Amino acid sequence: MTNSRQVAGSRQQLRDLDALGIPAADARVYTALLGHPRTRAADLAEQCGLSAQQVARALSRLATGGLASRVPGRPARYLAAPPDIALGGLAAERAAELRGARAAIEDLMEVHREASRFTHPAELVEVVTGAENIDSRVRRLQDGARTQIRGFDRPPYVSPPGANLGHEHRRLTDGVVYRVIYDREAIALPGRLHGDILVSGTHGERSRVRPHLPIKMVLADEQTAVIPISSSPHVVDAAYIIHASALLDALVTLFEAEWDRAVPLNEALSPAATGRDPETKELLALLAAGQTDAGIGRALGWSPRTTQRRVRALMTELNATTRFQAGMNARERGWL
Repeated sequence: MTNSRQVAGSRQQLRDLDALGIPAADARVYTALLGHPRTRAADLAEQCGLSAQQVARALSRLATGGLASRVPGRPARYLAAPPDIALGGLAAERAAELRGARAAIEDLMEVHREASRFTHPAELVEVVTGAENIDSRVRRLQDGARTQIRGFDRPPYVSPPGANLGHEHRRLTDGVVYRVIYDREAIALPGRLHGDILVSGTHGERSRVRPHLPIKMVLADEQTAVIPISSSPHVVDAAYIIHASALLDALVTLFEAEWDRAVPLNEALSPAATGRDPETKELLALLAAGQTDAGIGRALGWSPRTTQRRVRALMTELNATTRFQAGMNARERGWL
């Protein structure tokens, strides 16, 4: 006997198939075929509560769309195609259509902003919600940059760290300069230093590190900035898009002030840099950035014991009692 949960589940499945553009009658016939392979059209009509004509038309459309096929022999029986094959392509097409629609909306919003900016000062600041929409705006912002991208990088992220490597590489190849300041928490993410940040450096990104950054931010030229609305350490689900204005000028000034205070990272760790071996350079850069032993261990993949031993040995060699002093002494010796 069919219970209420099964009925509710069946109704939800029909709604989901409707979202893929499959008519209700076709969805009923298809789901019935999935549960009862090699069924006759007359039996399908009885199971689905449809007329023989409705079932015949539904089977014709399903066969044309590759969702069902007739089994050889008589009487005529029908078989549903596997959902991952039959519906996966439809879902992918719908996803592509939605992405295209979002891009069209962004283009129209750009036209709207340009037309309204001089008469509506409020248009200088927009609000974008949803991680996917924020990620899309940041990528479009990078695509539109003509001279440089500047950024404050700290957790949390709307896309996995490293996901922008290819995009950034293409823009660097186009001649766009990337200057990024990393928060020490960003550096400490396991695998981030070697799998993302140093790779970006080989592509041409100029990167520095600070113990703490006041905000997350992406700046394109002197035209646009993206900053999160919330300072939550766990999620970014809403952001401000700030266009050319006194507020944007203040953000540019903030970036340059933090850049001057930050410790060079890729420059100090490049093979051309003078000083110690690569591992020691990495350790020095992390110490100078105020990184904790736990953060150093996560960044470099060292055990707690190895990290403590290497830190103690280096600070002794530099005649330093604090990590900041170790960084300053290393700079004076030309190691950073």
